[in-house]
Amino acid sequence: MILELADIRIQPGRQAEFDEAIVRGVNTVISQARGFRGYKVNKGLESPERYLLMIFWETLEDHTVHFREGPLFPQWRAIVGPYFAEAPKVEHFSLLQRSQG
Repeated sequence: MILELADIRIQPGRQAEFDEAIVRGVNTVISQARGFRGYKVNKGLESPERYLLMIFWETLEDHTVHFREGPLFPQWRAIVGPYFAEAPKVEHFSLLQRSQG
């Protein structure tokens, strides 16, 4: 399993709107993508315009090829893109260790 971590900065004062948009976008668009296995979204306390979106994919290509180059990506960006203050920083991670507790 691959973790996509998107560090998102939105325009000031639009948190309530974005809170709804990001959840709707994942639940209605990204959740349809091949290899999608779940997600978490956290919002900053010290930086209220900062969000961390963590999406779990079966493979790296499920995100980078099938989703990013497919028809769902423009739908996703149409929902969340208007709120971005800058392009999100996106990285991918593989699991090294998981706690048992």
